[in-house]
Amino acid sequence: MGMTIAQKILAKAAGKDHVNVGELVVCRVDFCLANDITAPIAIKEFEKLGVDVFDKERIALVPDHFTPNKDIKAAEQCKLVREFARKYNIKYYFEQGRCGIEHVLLPEEGLALPGEVIIGADSHTCTYGALGAFATGVGSTDMAYAWATGEVWFRVPSTIKFYYYGKRKKWVTSKDYILYVIGKIGVDGALYKVMEHTGPAIEELSMDERFTISNMAIEAGAKAGIIPPDEKTLEYVKFRAKRPYTVFTSDEDAPYDDVIEIDVSKIDPIVACPHLPSNVKPAKDLTDITIDQVVIGSCTNGRIEDLRLAAKILKGKKVHPYVRCLIFPGTWNVYKQAKEEGLLDIFLEANCVICPPTCGPCLGGHMGVLASGERAVATTNRNFRGRMGHPDSEVYLASPAVAAASAVLGRIADPEEVAGK
Repeated sequence: MGMTIAQKILAKAAGKDHVNVGELVVCRVDFCLANDITAPIAIKEFEKLGVDVFDKERIALVPDHFTPNKDIKAAEQCKLVREFARKYNIKYYFEQGRCGIEHVLLPEEGLALPGEVIIGADSHTCTYGALGAFATGVGSTDMAYAWATGEVWFRVPSTIKFYYYGKRKKWVTSKDYILYVIGKIGVDGALYKVMEHTGPAIEELSMDERFTISNMAIEAGAKAGIIPPDEKTLEYVKFRAKRPYTVFTSDEDAPYDDVIEIDVSKIDPIVACPHLPSNVKPAKDLTDITIDQVVIGSCTNGRIEDLRLAAKILKGKKVHPYVRCLIFPGTWNVYKQAKEEGLLDIFLEANCVICPPTCGPCLGGHMGVLASGERAVATTNRNFRGRMGHPDSEVYLASPAVAAASAVLGRIADPEEVAGK
């Protein structure tokens, strides 16, 4: 019996020729990361051990959730992370001004690579599966152990293969693909499994679009969301990679729990309604829902192609007078590129608010927290009750195209209503 890409990566990291689904393995960690919310907990546990970190070049600390510091508590959290980085001479500590949203930043910096075991004290670490890595979120105490030993344990997960084919419609994006899949299988449909995304409709996606798909694997309960590396992957990492890497693909006789086929030609622009990412409906069926805020950004859709798409909709138009439209570039490099391409001018002319590269309101942090009764369309990844602020607020998840169109019309909108077919 062959192995899936996930099994091969874990086998290599465990120093084995073969691992079976369900087997417990101790794996060498290729890279690990934490942010200003999760790192302080790990730091406090790590300091109890009285040891040095296992490798100063395989740890990243990214203060991206409550930065620029929103209050004294946030400032203290970031100070603790900063001092830890200095004490242990952590190479990849990203101070504000060089920082950005961690899951956009690390691939951009060449710190997440194919064939690696990557753990993060953040559930959306699964984003790096778009590079062909086994990337997953862990708890802060597990992170402290990894910092000390360079190891982590897993129960080898089984895999569901998703095969995408067909030609997508004009305004349909990879965000619509993954919302469609989550709507199909549910928020626990891939619980502790690997979602392996393959097929011609995946191969034609850019890397920015692939990151969006892998990012939301956790919204289906998955342990990881992997896209097998191809020429686009290798081209992306070629000039970025900070260390050697190995490319794996699944064997033809690899064991899968299930194979699910997705005809993307049947997918319309989709919105996930409150309060679950699986509560999906076509945007065209929700045009009676008025909104108060639009958020374009996050580790799901804060990359340059996302901003280009939003700008394409907003160019020459104005945000509805009763709506706030917040733009969060994923990193300072994305911010700079958007400036050079004139995207920021388009956003400013449309009366958008351009924010620094940060998670912002995605987790109810700051710069866009919702009040009671308010509704937001967001390109973020979660819409649980109270996720973006008050428990009586509502978040509707969508692509940058749907979000931008909604900002113009002041209600949930299909992009065709604003930009045509």
